[in-house]
Amino acid sequence: MKTKNLYLAVMFIGIISWSCNRTNDLATSANSESLKTSIDKGVQNLTSAVNTITASPGYQVFTGANNLTTKSAIISPLDTITHNILLSDIAGIYQYKAKTVKKGRFSVMHFFSKTGESSQMIVSLPEEKVKNPMKLLWYAPADTLLKNDYVISVSDYLVKFNLFRNYDYQMASSIKIKDVNAGALKIQTAYGKNLSYHYASQFDFPNGYTTKCFYASGDTAVSSYSINQGAKTLYEEKYTAIKNKVNFKPREMEYSLKIGNVLIERKLGFGKASLDSAKVYVGGVLQLKSKVEIVDTATDTTDPSVTCKKRELKITFDDGTSSTFSQLAGAVIDDINSLFTSMRQVNFATQIVDWIAWDIYTKKN
Repeated sequence: MKTKNLYLAVMFIGIISWSCNRTNDLATSANSESLKTSIDKGVQNLTSAVNTITASPGYQVFTGANNLTTKSAIISPLDTITHNILLSDIAGIYQYKAKTVKKGRFSVMHFFSKTGESSQMIVSLPEEKVKNPMKLLWYAPADTLLKNDYVISVSDYLVKFNLFRNYDYQMASSIKIKDVNAGALKIQTAYGKNLSYHYASQFDFPNGYTTKCFYASGDTAVSSYSINQGAKTLYEEKYTAIKNKVNFKPREMEYSLKIGNVLIERKLGFGKASLDSAKVYVGGVLQLKSKVEIVDTATDTTDPSVTCKKRELKITFDDGTSSTFSQLAGAVIDDINSLFTSMRQVNFATQIVDWIAWDIYTKKN
């Protein structure tokens, strides 16, 4: 009797074990199938978001012309003073007013008049001057007919620098174009004597999309790029490396790319000499049969990322077929590259604020 009961117990355990394994195989297969569809869905949502962003009025805020030469902001090599320009130093309402150019030291304030007081710095000028910034510096009779329909409201501002020491900069502003909210821009950047550098920018679009980028160099190099819709992450790529003390080259510690509910990542495990193989997850579930190969495509090791078009991901699915991430993503990769490249460059919207701030500061000091 005991032998029979033991036999039945073993059979029962075997059936349960087979059932669990079968369930796991089916789950793995289902998850593998969802990897392709999940990437496709993520690409579709991302493409829709980028198309909406690039068609919005706010897109020109950081992708517009940036060839305004701010000569008045140049300091003398003999200047050893640490300059501090705060929002309280430049607060007020400033309106563009077309005037003929006078001889002598040129100042951008020649074209702006302070018309009121405010706790913020509010700068109004014609949108035509933003689209063609070099025309800001020249007078044309027709300029008197232009409306000041491009309004920059600066709610946070700090410039702290010395020619031979550190530099710190931060600005937060909102922008309206023809009385339409174009979004809000935040920038923080700094560098020091040891050549360490960091830059962070964020733009909140009125339609609910937010773009963020961050880059830092030094002993630890970090980069991050993301596009969100509210609390939902549509795209995010992160990279972390530590400078090797022997050859001073960056040693990658962690990398990840997320699109929709698909996450690809690899890490340098504790005590390990090399990176683990990249893992891919769908909805938080590890795909056991799919694999990802990460290939750097550029000799420049600074910020090796898909966003900067210096890295490629080769994805092999359960069925043995494979494709690169760029092939799956299509044209949206070029659009993302242009978007974040622009976010890391100086543009007219910040240049005009900085130039006015510098001219106001120099007149006070």
